[in-house]
Amino acid sequence: MAAASDKARFYLEQLVPELREYEKKKIFSKSEISSITKKRSDFEHRINSRGPSPSDYARYAEYEMNLDTLRKKRIKRLGIKAPMHAGQRRVFFILDRATRKFHGDVSLWQQYIEYARKQKAHKKLAQIFTNALRLHPREVDLWIYAAQHVLQDHGDITQARGYMQRGLRFCKNSQALWLQYAKLEMIYIARISARQRILGLDKAEEQQQQQPAIDESKDEPDADVMMLPRLTEEDINPTLDGDAPDKASLETLNATPALSGAIPIAVYDAAMNQFENDPSLAYDFYHMLVEFEGCPCLQRVLSHVVDSLITNHPADAKAQECYIKYPVADLSPSSPEFPRAFYTSLSRVKEYVTEENPVLVQLAPRVIGWLQGLMETENLDPALQKVIQATLKSANRRVEGCRT
Repeated sequence: MAAASDKARFYLEQLVPELREYEKKKIFSKSEISSITKKRSDFEHRINSRGPSPSDYARYAEYEMNLDTLRKKRIKRLGIKAPMHAGQRRVFFILDRATRKFHGDVSLWQQYIEYARKQKAHKKLAQIFTNALRLHPREVDLWIYAAQHVLQDHGDITQARGYMQRGLRFCKNSQALWLQYAKLEMIYIARISARQRILGLDKAEEQQQQQPAIDESKDEPDADVMMLPRLTEEDINPTLDGDAPDKASLETLNATPALSGAIPIAVYDAAMNQFENDPSLAYDFYHMLVEFEGCPCLQRVLSHVVDSLITNHPADAKAQECYIKYPVADLSPSSPEFPRAFYTSLSRVKEYVTEENPVLVQLAPRVIGWLQGLMETENLDPALQKVIQATLKSANRRVEGCRT
């Protein structure tokens, strides 16, 4: 116990100059400083005694975060010059001690990561990710979070792919990781597409639909790494020379594997190979993809997923649902292309929503729910409303007939 008290006293004595500065500059009053000292003393004795828990460190770090927030607000209000990162260093010091002592506690690592990201301490965060993933290579959420961070905060798709690829070496049986990898690639494509629209480059001719070359080399010693389309520096960070890019440069840009949807398709195919064409996983892929409305490669990627589903599982209700919905995917009910595409969907409804379909009981509620959702669309064309109502009546009648 004496050793614990000595260790706590050692850490507390190092904070004395900081507290004196607070009092001198009137950031905190004497009574507040006494309260801070007592609180810190309690935490230090608790974490340095026998049997501390991860929650003790977590509460200590949270207290210091709140204290630092209050300190910054008072410095700003008083117009005082003071070190801005003192509180940040203090929190990092506590969380570093916590993760060293309880390196197996993932929640502590997540708190450490969240705080570093909030503080925009990018170098520190990179080191935290390295340490956390080295100790917890099978934590799927850590790989996903790391990849999302480097893409969202730094726009570094290369490093994001690296995290996902390494994560799949350790967690190849995680469906969530495969889904998030494909989603990451779609986010990247959507960002590039949005940039093109902002720059007025979306008026170029439609992107080429040819299948890009796939790296089929079988000499790769690491069999856990799936084969992706070959990428160049231009694919990862496309550049355009001059203020007015010509037609050829735009066609080249849009035909790269990074933008044509080849990589999400490759991820999907690898996932299907890993999970033996699991229809539930393919169904999840479909519904993840339809969220990317307006993405230029969406139709191509969705078509590949739906074709794979209906070919491998023609009698599965989820496959039939995706096959029915696909023609109107990425189309607004108010768009001029919607009626023709919806007619195709209705023809597929008539094909599958029949009493002869062995999975009608599973399929019908999905189709009926989808049609009812369309009925709630604002300013829906009256003709479409009549067609949907008639289709709903027919579907409900067939379901009742099947049940009886």
